[in-house]
Amino acid sequence: MAERTKQITGDFVDLARLALTGRPQDVQLLVHRAVKRYQPDFPEMAAHLAALLRESPTRASPLRRQSEVPLPVDADSRLHLLRVENSISLDHEMVLAADIQASLKQLVVERREPEALQNAGLHPTRTILFTGPPGVGKTMAARWLARELNRPLLILDLAAVMSSFLGRTGSNLRHVLDYAKSIEGVLLLDELDALAKRRDDRSEIGELKRLVTVLLQEVDDWPASGILVAATNHAELLDPAVWRRFEMAVAFNVPNPPEIEQLVKTLLAPHFGDADKWSQILSLALKGKSHNDIERAITLARRSAVTSGAPLDEQLKALVRAGDQLTRAERIDLARLLEQSGITSQREAQRITGVSRDTIRKDSPATSRTRRPKVTA
Repeated sequence: MAERTKQITGDFVDLARLALTGRPQDVQLLVHRAVKRYQPDFPEMAAHLAALLRESPTRASPLRRQSEVPLPVDADSRLHLLRVENSISLDHEMVLAADIQASLKQLVVERREPEALQNAGLHPTRTILFTGPPGVGKTMAARWLARELNRPLLILDLAAVMSSFLGRTGSNLRHVLDYAKSIEGVLLLDELDALAKRRDDRSEIGELKRLVTVLLQEVDDWPASGILVAATNHAELLDPAVWRRFEMAVAFNVPNPPEIEQLVKTLLAPHFGDADKWSQILSLALKGKSHNDIERAITLARRSAVTSGAPLDEQLKALVRAGDQLTRAERIDLARLLEQSGITSQREAQRITGVSRDTIRKDSPATSRTRRPKVTA
């Protein structure tokens, strides 16, 4: 009983402190926790608290709130520590693996069904870690999330936060995170490994290691009203404690052939009648490329076609020739697909892929139709 009384007293003091310091989002988070914590022993009180959360007045829009609070700046350089993107729009819809899409949609559903979570004494996912190589859609996924939730995207400018005076870097980081907590937005901490390296890395000095502690404290206290997305290209460099602090981890990878096909079709279809044929061909030729590499290659091919006056097909054939990372079996499949699609002749397929015409001809549908049946005695 004494332990329970001590817990209740501590929660009440924390609630008063947060209310007196003007931190309504943190007050809501604490009340969320209280509903879950006291439901077994004090169901009537927990029900009243849950009702208060449901009936709480709608706060000002995040965009209006943002305009009222000045962006944090570095004390020395006076550079803004955050970049803000409002009214998010994407050049095209994302093409990602099914499990990644499911995770992102789950985040959106949680924000659109707050009452169901509150009634269960739960809060929506607050902190997400995106991992994977460069160019595989981590930043675009954060933009998509902000767009779907109609929230501003706040992007941490690491170059500005990492002050030349290392003692101020921790202060800069706190300023950024405190500001982001006051905005109902999506905060993207890109290149997380620059801040959250393993604390047993002897190559780093003490001040940088203390940044990890600052970050962990802030992640633990992130309010349920906001979303913190951290992204890294080097997951192996992260301090193990960082992994445990994030409620969801999403691993991004380079697209597989079906995903490449869908992405190429998305990029070409509005501008090109043969998008279906070329999406199949390029799904083989661009194997192993990142989403960003593929989008950049397609955009460059379109620009070259416009400025040179040459057909887009010719520029796309150059992308096929650049696919030198393919195995021999894959190049044979690619050569046969070029010929069977009607985009090239066997001779041109040989020139593009380096596969001999005899090999292309072997077992191809055209050859099979003209080949005489074997006569048996």
